[in-house]
Amino acid sequence: MLLFCIARSTLSPSMVNETRLVELFKQLVLINAPSFEEQDCVAFVKNHLIGMGLEVWEDDAGAKIGGKANNLIAKLPANKPGLKSVFLSAHFDTVEPTEGLIIEEKDGFLYSASDTILGADDKGGMAPAIEALQVLLETSAPHGDIYLLFSVCEEGGLKGAAALDIQSLDVDFGFVLDTGPPVGTFVTRTSTNDRFTVTITGKPAHAGKDPEKGINAIMVAASAIEGMPIGRIGPETTSNLGIISGGTGVNVVCPEVVIKGEARSTSLQELEDLMDTIIKRFQAAGAKWGAQVHIDHRRDYGSYELSPDAEVVKIATTASRNLGFEPALRTTLGGSDANIYNAKGVPTIVVATGMDLIHTHEERISRKELVDTTRLVLEILRLVAES
Repeated sequence: MLLFCIARSTLSPSMVNETRLVELFKQLVLINAPSFEEQDCVAFVKNHLIGMGLEVWEDDAGAKIGGKANNLIAKLPANKPGLKSVFLSAHFDTVEPTEGLIIEEKDGFLYSASDTILGADDKGGMAPAIEALQVLLETSAPHGDIYLLFSVCEEGGLKGAAALDIQSLDVDFGFVLDTGPPVGTFVTRTSTNDRFTVTITGKPAHAGKDPEKGINAIMVAASAIEGMPIGRIGPETTSNLGIISGGTGVNVVCPEVVIKGEARSTSLQELEDLMDTIIKRFQAAGAKWGAQVHIDHRRDYGSYELSPDAEVVKIATTASRNLGFEPALRTTLGGSDANIYNAKGVPTIVVATGMDLIHTHEERISRKELVDTTRLVLEILRLVAES
């Protein structure tokens, strides 16, 4: 019990430096970092972490995924032997460029006042993770090895995490700070995500002189899509056609159409049945019109489900409860780096942050939620040391 009291007295959620935390968040979001082009933000964070005294290095993810930046790994070595080794994770990239971002603060919330998104996804996870380790460095609290895993190209299909050799770090479990509020909740169950590209090749012809000699790829696509199961298929199953392109001119029978889409579900059987239906509809339309149909179908990432009794879950929920939050365990159809890390055998839970209305120009985050996320991370690290 004496050791327990010492740990609490040297590491407390109240030690968060709000001014330092918010300033770091602002610095991070002001650095343009779309997927595959995160190099400037990586360089900034690398120098910042080196300045904190951490061991810092990059991997070779950029070369593996065709990007300009690598994943960044930092280590705070254990100050007491025998304690658990864990990681905190967030990603650098944003869903669109943020060049020219102007930050506006109103009623305790940070917004974008420019024509870009704010980029709180996922700087709203990165800044609290860094601040938590800064607080830890300023105390004498015991801890095992703690890693920061900051990935690239998460929004582009979890590519950075897929390229990261997490097994070599020999961590026991980890925490990905990458979902929306309320702070104190966690994602323990997610979907499997499939993506597909359909290329329909018809036959060009002069639209005014010889239209009957052509095969219009747009009509083939329309025939396939009409009545196709798109949107909300079930409580935890969805599909979407997101991009369609094709054609060479309004006076030419369209010779080719390319359609890109996705499907996702927490039920693997439902997902496979849905994809089978989508593929067969495109194939049938091609046969009906005499067009060629090529379908590139791949699994983007697999699902995971963590038991409430898993150690990483129990630590997270206890930390949440200790701070007066409601530690709900959530299911989401969205993917994160946790999908990859769980698939690689490292138990990983997603920690909710304050980033709200993500992937829109109304995205926002509050000072309070930045602080609360950091407080939660500190309490998690304290409990990890005690476990």
